[in-house]
Amino acid sequence: MQNIYFNHDGNVDDLVSLLLLLQMPDVNLTGVSVVGADSYLKPAVQASRKIIDLFGQQPNLEVAASDSRAVNQFPKEWRLSSFAFNDFPMLNEFRPIKTKQANKPAHLDMIEKLQQAHGSTTLVMTGPLTDLARALVIDPSITAKIDKLFWMGGTMNNQGNVSEPEQDGTMEWNAYWDPEAVKTVWDADIDIQMVGLESTDQVPLTKELRDHWASLRRYPAIDLIGQGYALVLSYEANSTYYLWDVLTTISSRYPEIVTAKTVHSDMLTTGAGAGRTYIADTGRPITLVTSVDKNAFFTKVDELAQSASTKAN
Repeated sequence: MQNIYFNHDGNVDDLVSLLLLLQMPDVNLTGVSVVGADSYLKPAVQASRKIIDLFGQQPNLEVAASDSRAVNQFPKEWRLSSFAFNDFPMLNEFRPIKTKQANKPAHLDMIEKLQQAHGSTTLVMTGPLTDLARALVIDPSITAKIDKLFWMGGTMNNQGNVSEPEQDGTMEWNAYWDPEAVKTVWDADIDIQMVGLESTDQVPLTKELRDHWASLRRYPAIDLIGQGYALVLSYEANSTYYLWDVLTTISSRYPEIVTAKTVHSDMLTTGAGAGRTYIADTGRPITLVTSVDKNAFFTKVDELAQSASTKAN
């Protein structure tokens, strides 16, 4: 049984990742926490609790809300989808919400769940690394309880996805949200697997994929997934949306779907490139995902989603 603690930032891809995590066999999901980065915090936390209510099988699972704040905030237009997702009828048929909100903020909840877990825990983080960085400052001993960190963030090819004034465009948004946090984690004794833009760009959200999910909407989880990804059209009309977080989540449990290599890397925290992750001969070793078996990936998404049964059934 693999212990996993999931920290996410509340957008469509994160919420789909949570849904799929809940279906993975031999996974003990020890905790879930949400940071209001690529989302607004309240609806993202509520949507997470409702997904657990509807599709979760583990008793006593809680959702912790982060009180971390951005250094550089995501665009408002991107974050608004968390409100729409939280309002989907499927998630609001049964009230009140039964899954509890944790009584501690995310970074303290993370410490507690790591220290209380029997054995080590895999961290899956699909947003900024701020909560982990804060946890490390308070309790550095948690590194001994972390088996591995799977992080969706960064890029090693200097082709980022941030277009903001006075920035050079070489950084990825989760790293740019709080560059110092990434540096803190990079300097810690943690095994890191980074799923950056060079690999996530290989799993785009296409019309063919939307049509495929539409053909399978008789499965409740796939119906929810399809509705969720319909939201991104409002702000991605002139660009491509990718399954960034789902790739990270799936690869944490099914490593055979990706190819990876060890690289030495570092993190830039100041200047026009603040938030840039880069190859450095003297940097710390990480595992960098470089390619994806797309067929295996999308097959696994379908398999997990089709296996989900709602508690209403």
